[in-house]
Amino acid sequence: MTLLSSRPVEPGLLSRALEVAGRLANDATDVITATAGRGARPGVKDNPFDWVTDTDRTLERHTRRVLTAEFPGIPVIGEEFGGDAGGAEFHWVVDPVDGTANYVAGMPWCAYSLALVDDEGPVVGVVADPYRAQIYAAARGRGARANGQRVTLADRSDVAGAIVCTELSATGAWPGMGAFIEQAAAAHAGVRVLGSAALTIAQVALGHAAAAVLHSYHAWDVAGSLAFALEAGAVVLDRTGADAALPADGLLVAAPGVADTVLAWWRATQRSDAPLPRQAPFADTTEAV
Repeated sequence: MTLLSSRPVEPGLLSRALEVAGRLANDATDVITATAGRGARPGVKDNPFDWVTDTDRTLERHTRRVLTAEFPGIPVIGEEFGGDAGGAEFHWVVDPVDGTANYVAGMPWCAYSLALVDDEGPVVGVVADPYRAQIYAAARGRGARANGQRVTLADRSDVAGAIVCTELSATGAWPGMGAFIEQAAAAHAGVRVLGSAALTIAQVALGHAAAAVLHSYHAWDVAGSLAFALEAGAVVLDRTGADAALPADGLLVAAPGVADTVLAWWRATQRSDAPLPRQAPFADTTEAV
């Protein structure tokens, strides 16, 4: 089973980071629920479906102001305004609205994601699920909680009848995605594309989905929910099947008993005659709008 790194972190920092991140997640919940689908004034980034809104910018600016005041010297990297860890021991990653296309449309499936990260992965992660009035939070060695209640993942031994999630890449379906869905269907599992990487991973931790595969991703989309999933007891693997708290090249999050099965589907879809694209965890190579 993959767990958050055992590298110790000063307890006071963990407690303060959890408290401040939780406060910011509550702020984001209020803003998102008050504005979703109500003239959010969207603009576009690289393609007409890659939205950015005033809410994204406002929440990220607010997050940066609070974190800079509370944790001077710890850099902040965000989806809207970028940033650089600069070799610091810790840094924050934030996605103010993960699932912006859903947010703009008023569909109830988007999230605020914030994590404190070191070079071994997430240290603290908090994800706000505004439409379900839930805050998912975890810290290294302290377990996972949803609205303060401990979350422990119940294992599965079979994918039949289960939900497996994935997300589109920046250009649409990822290479082999159709074949992946066909393999899942043959095993009597359903595949869902929900439009928020953070909430997709959280569904595994909560036991609603058996697994989630992200062919590519941004660290700010997933670090918060990976902390939650890891501390709940999920397995996190890269596309080679290696344990990794924050993989550099795609990721699989799964209940331990079905991880090998879903990994086999994923790997079977990859072309053996073409090199896999490499990406740093913070490279701007994908989206989870």
